[in-house]
Amino acid sequence: MSLNIKPIGDRVVVEAAAAEEKTASGIFIPDTAKEKPQRGTIVAVGQGKVDEPLTVKVGDQVLYGKYAGTEITYEGKEYLIMRESDIYAVL
Repeated sequence: MSLNIKPIGDRVVVEAAAAEEKTASGIFIPDTAKEKPQRGTIVAVGQGKVDEPLTVKVGDQVLYGKYAGTEITYEGKEYLIMRESDIYAVL
């Protein structure tokens, strides 16, 4: 995937995973009750800081904080721009 957004510094662009449609027991969740996903795929990375290179790369599946990042819409798709420090784990 080619994305024309180039984050600056230690920021990354994440495409959030789709929200869960139903619970583990099979109950469907209405749109008003869906929680924000906390996982996604990195689609663009910055250069990092001079003394701290980035440890994530494009294509990594990551877990991040519930309220991490800034939501943006680019070419009709939703993305999050966040600092690498907002990422908790790489899956």
